[in-house]
Amino acid sequence: MSKAQDVSSQLWSMANELRGTMDASEYRNYILGFMFYRYLSEKQEKYLIDNDIFDQVEGKSINDLYRQDAVGDDLKDYLEDISGALGYAIAPEDTWTTLMEKIHDSKANAEDFQNIFDHFEENAQLNSFAEKDFRGVFADVNLNNSRLGNNLATRTKALIATAKMVNDFDYFDENGHDILGDVYEYLIKQFASNAGKKAGEFYTPHEVSKVLAKLVAANMDLNQESFSIYDPTMGSGSLLLTVRDEIPNGRQKGRVRFYGQELNTTTYNLARMNLMMHGVDYGNMTLRNADTLAMDWPDGLDQDGVDRPHFFDAVVANPPYSQKWDADSSKLKDPRFKDYGALAPKGKADYAFLLHSLYHLEQNGTMAIVLPHGVLFRGAAEGKIRKALLEKGQIDAIIGMPAGLFYSTGIPTIVMVLKKHRDNRDVLFIDASKGFEKGKNQNILRDQDIDKIIETYKKRQDVDKYAHLATMDEIKENEFNLNIPRYVDTFEEEPPIDIVALSKEMQDIDQKIGQSEAEFLSLVDDLDVNEHTQSTINAIKAVFKHD
Repeated sequence: MSKAQDVSSQLWSMANELRGTMDASEYRNYILGFMFYRYLSEKQEKYLIDNDIFDQVEGKSINDLYRQDAVGDDLKDYLEDISGALGYAIAPEDTWTTLMEKIHDSKANAEDFQNIFDHFEENAQLNSFAEKDFRGVFADVNLNNSRLGNNLATRTKALIATAKMVNDFDYFDENGHDILGDVYEYLIKQFASNAGKKAGEFYTPHEVSKVLAKLVAANMDLNQESFSIYDPTMGSGSLLLTVRDEIPNGRQKGRVRFYGQELNTTTYNLARMNLMMHGVDYGNMTLRNADTLAMDWPDGLDQDGVDRPHFFDAVVANPPYSQKWDADSSKLKDPRFKDYGALAPKGKADYAFLLHSLYHLEQNGTMAIVLPHGVLFRGAAEGKIRKALLEKGQIDAIIGMPAGLFYSTGIPTIVMVLKKHRDNRDVLFIDASKGFEKGKNQNILRDQDIDKIIETYKKRQDVDKYAHLATMDEIKENEFNLNIPRYVDTFEEEPPIDIVALSKEMQDIDQKIGQSEAEFLSLVDDLDVNEHTQSTINAIKAVFKHD
C-alpha cells in the first residue's frame, strides 16, 4: 500500500468515527473543505518563505512574523500582494497555523471557523482575475448544520475534531513528494463508493478515466508546446486530471489548460479544489457552474477581439445517461446541433451531450465519451443523428465496456471515439465487455484490459472474437445500426462430442459398477445373519438382480 493510500485509509476510518449520524456524502464537504483550506494556507506560507517576505528571526515562525507585521494599514497591502501572486489571500488571524494554535491552547470557538471562511470570501474579491476561481469555494461547509450537533458547543467540538484529524497527517511520502492531491483523490473515491447512485454525479472510476485519457492521447501530437482539454460534465474534475497525466510533462506549468463545466454547485466546488490540490494553477483552469446544454460555452474573445466559441485538442465526457433536457425546436438553429437533422429526444439527452462536445473539438482533435448502449441502435431522431455522424465520418470507434464498472449504475456502457474530420468512413468496433476482474461491489478494469483496448484501437485491425473494422458498406447494410454484436461475433461454439470416446467411457463405467456390485454381494454372503435379518438381505439381492 502506498503512503497516499495509507493516509487516505486512516483518514477515512477516522472520518467514519467522527461523522456520527451524518451521511458520508454530507460529511465529505467538511473533511475535503478543511483539507483544501489547509492546503491553501500552507501554500501561502511557502510563498512567504520562498520570496523572503520576512527576515528570519530566531524563535519565531513565518506565521508569527506574518501576524506581527501584517497589522493595521499594512494588512491590506500584504493581502493585495499575496492575492496578486496566488489569486487568494488569508489574513494572519485566519491561517491554518493560527487556527491549530488556538485549538491546541483550547481557545478555539465556532466564531473562529466562521471567520476563516467569511474572511476568505471577502478577500477573494482582491484579485478580479482570480475571483471566479475562488469565490464561493467553501460555500458547502455549513457550520450551522444541526447534523454536526444539537447545539453550538457540540458543533464546535465536531469541527475541532475534524480540523485536528486533517492536521495530524503528513502529506509527503518518504521521498518528500507531495501526496496531498492523491490523498484527496482517494477520499473522493471512498465517498463515491458510499454514495450509491449519487456517485455518478461527481466521480468517474479511475480505470474508466484512463481508457478515455489514453484514447484521446493516442491521437495527439505530443511534441506540441501546449494542450487544451475540456470536460462538459466534469464532476470532481478527476477525468481532466487523468488526461493530463497521459501527456508528457503534463504537470509542467502552463503545458495543459483545463476547461470544465458542471451543473451541480457542490460538485463544481469539489472540482475547483481537486484541480488546485493536484498542482493546477488557477490561471490554467477555466471552470464554470452552469447547465451545459442550456447555453453554449466555452466562448469568449479571441486574439482579434471577436467573441467566438472555444475549441480543444481533446474532449472527454461521462455525462448523465438518458437525462431529460429542454429539446425546444429553437435549438435546431443552435450551431451545436443544426447540422445533424434532428434534436436528441426530450427524455434522452445522450446525443445532445455528444454533439455539444463534438462541436467544441478542434479540427484535428479527438473526443471520447461514455454513453449507454441505446445510442447505438435507437431509432427516430437518434437514428437520424447517428446516420449523419456516420456519413460525415465522425465516429471513429465504438468500444463495448464491461457491466458494473460504475458506482451509479450496473448497466453496461460504451465508449465512443469521435473526430471532426477523417479521410475514411470506417468504424472500429471493440467488444471489451468480458475483460475485467470481478469486484465485491463493482467490476474492475485491470491494466491488462486497458492495454488491450488501447493497443487494439491503435492497430485498427480485426481481432477474432474481440474487434472488427467495419466498412461504410457494412454499416449501410445494417441500416446504420451500430449494435456491437452485429459486427463482432463473440459466440463460442461448444466443442464437438467424440461419440466413440463417450461410448467407451460409458462401457468402462458399466464394468466398474458390475465389479462393485459383485464385491458387495460377496461381502453380504460372508455375513453371519439370523433369521430376522435374512429377509432384508434377500430383498437387497433381489434389487441387484432386478437391475
